[in-house]
Amino acid sequence: MSLATFRHQVLSWYKGNKRDLPWRKTTQPYKILISEVMLQQTQVGRVIPYYLRFLKKYPTIRSLARARKRTLLRLWSGLGYNSRALRLKELAIKVLKDGKKIPSTYRGLTLLPGIGPYTANAILAFSYNREVPVIDTNIRRVFIHELRLRENIPIVRLQIIAQRAIPKGKSRLWHNALMDYGAMEKTARETGIKPLSSQTPFKGSDRMIRGEIMKRLLSRTTTSFSALKKSFPEKDITKIVRKMEQGSLLRIKCREILLP
Repeated sequence: MSLATFRHQVLSWYKGNKRDLPWRKTTQPYKILISEVMLQQTQVGRVIPYYLRFLKKYPTIRSLARARKRTLLRLWSGLGYNSRALRLKELAIKVLKDGKKIPSTYRGLTLLPGIGPYTANAILAFSYNREVPVIDTNIRRVFIHELRLRENIPIVRLQIIAQRAIPKGKSRLWHNALMDYGAMEKTARETGIKPLSSQTPFKGSDRMIRGEIMKRLLSRTTTSFSALKKSFPEKDITKIVRKMEQGSLLRIKCREILLP
């Protein structure tokens, strides 16, 4: 399939099938940033209510920089990967200190806490309509399936192809279309194409235990190693808690566990 045919096929499909998502109603870098961080390893349906509540509480980067950690973590609780919330606050503080606005360059974005190559390009495409390749799991699958590429194609090679495919002046539209096409039409089940990585089952995982610890702290202020070990005897609670402490999600004081 030629790139021209590929573009036409995806964009034609998108006209009648696009999803109505709240972050597609804005081009503000701050709001795009929040959506992209929330969407990391989290399904769209779960993100939407959190995104709306978050922006109602913290409508600007300045309000986020001033957020109390306890309030921020409580707002994020249940979304998973709570360290993302603290990195966002850290990012907001750095932005206000350095220039008072989110950078509009790839280099500037990747210098911020928690912003990697994918998120930087997503902000550039969705906020500024820059013609940069945005390749998530869905988009990678679409390119491989529709252009008959090898599943083990190197990411650098895929980026070159993705760059060439972007319609002139339509990067925002194109990448939204690709994401929906992959999420709704050319799914993993439909194509048989596996993601590069997959999450381990949530039930019984360290991720689940971290979430339970945060819920206890947010409701009780403190908990203890002994209480956690009693609740989860099969898990290495010390290792889990120490790792959370390293990520500034909690602090330890005389065997008691507290919010930071």
